[in-house]
Parts: sequence; structure tokens; C-alpha cells
Amino acid sequence: MRTILKVDSLVKKFGGLTAVSNVSLQLKEDELVALIGPNGAGKTTVFNLLTGVISQTSGTIRFREKEDLISLNNKKAYQIASLGCARTFQNIRLFKNMTVLDNVLVAMTNQYKEGFLKSIFRFPSFYRTEDEILKKARDLLAIFDLDKDMYKLASNLPYGIQRRLEIVRGLAMQPKILFLDEPAAGMNPEETADLTRLIRKIQKQFHITVLLIEHDMSLVMNLAERIYVLDQGKMLAEGTPSEIQQNKAVIKAYLGEEG
Repeated sequence: MRTILKVDSLVKKFGGLTAVSNVSLQLKEDELVALIGPNGAGKTTVFNLLTGVISQTSGTIRFREKEDLISLNNKKAYQIASLGCARTFQNIRLFKNMTVLDNVLVAMTNQYKEGFLKSIFRFPSFYRTEDEILKKARDLLAIFDLDKDMYKLASNLPYGIQRRLEIVRGLAMQPKILFLDEPAAGMNPEETADLTRLIRKIQKQFHITVLLIEHDMSLVMNLAERIYVLDQGKMLAEGTPSEIQQNKAVIKAYLGEEG
């Protein structure tokens, strides 16, 4: 598998505080990788750097565009998203006063190619494109069993369904990489089990790379092919789930002792 994202010596400083220190990682096409670590380890800061929410102090981030790895340094979040990177957040960020369908349609605006004049004067091609995108949105909702809720306001959905919608909205952007920031946060065991099945379904059906931050270790160990471990802003370990489970440095970081 080809490398789709390559990060070298990433550093982020906030004043005198170094939140991320010399972090390097890479993602392959069509793999599911987890980024874990104790609270305050710098996981979300790394996500924010990779998706352009904040800019790095130093280091390089490169993303595969066709045959080449291009630099994402100094690119804005919308530019990175347009290249094929979608994300969710720890706190759900749906448009609460819009319907389920409209939340997905908003994410698909990058698929309108009609241009300014055709959009203003509403040429026939504009309506054809609009119908195609509406069908795609409905089909996507049906795949994830959200079609029955498509006309409900997002604010009226149960918490677990809101989480699912946020992930589906990310998929609607047709990303190459999907960044999931603590998707199981606040979920009960039944909702977490549903989420695990959902992420597996995404991986199998859409063949995209997934980078996952998560504190639920059973979910991580069940899903991830590889795991990166951060501690105090530094990369502590990298390996398969079984290797991470047996890593003494990781055990010490989580438990405060070696066994």
C-alpha cells in the first residue's frame, strides 16, 4: 500500500509550552490507525495540525495528491478538506437546526462544478447536478440507516445517532482520509458496539484511510491495524495492537508503573 500521509518532526509550541514535540508518523492507503495516549498527551493538537485547524511551529506534513506527496504546511483547513481530508470533533458539531439531509448536503457542496454563471442563471445542467447530489445524499443516508430520519432536525436525534450522522457527513465529502476524534465519547456500551460496526462498515465499503483518536481501548484493539502512542507531546510507541498491549513504556504511561 502507498503512503497517503507522511508527517516528519512535527512541533507545536504555544508560547513557552511545547504541546507536540518531534512527532513523526505515516498512514497508508486503506488502513485504520489509532492514535492513543493519556489525557493531555497532545492527540487532538496533532489532529488539529494535520487538518489545518492550527499551524505547526516546525516540521512537515505531506499528503498524496495523485502520484505525488504534496506539502500541507501553511494550508488552511478548507484547502486541506478540499484535497480529501474530513474530520469529526470531540464535541459534536452538527448544524443542530438543520435536518439530517441538509447536514449531509452541506458537506457535498464541494461536488458542485457548475460555476458562478450557471448557478446564478440556473441552467438545466445546474438542476441535473442538484438532482444527482440529492440522490447521492439519500443513498448515503440509506446505507447507514439514517434515511428514516432524513427530515428530522439534527438536534432531535439521540446522542449516538448524532455521532453517526457526524461521521456520515464526513463521508459525504468523499475523503481519502477520515479523522475521527474520540467518536465513542459519551456513548453507552450498546452505542459503542454500534459505532464499532459502523467504522468497520466504512472501512470495508468505502476503502478509505481512517485515523482514530479514542480512549476506549476495547474499541481501539478491535479495530486498529496499527497504533501510535503519544505521551506528553512525544511519540512513545508504534506497533500492532498486540505489540502495544505488551509495551512496558505504554503500560507505565497509562498505569504509572511497569506492570
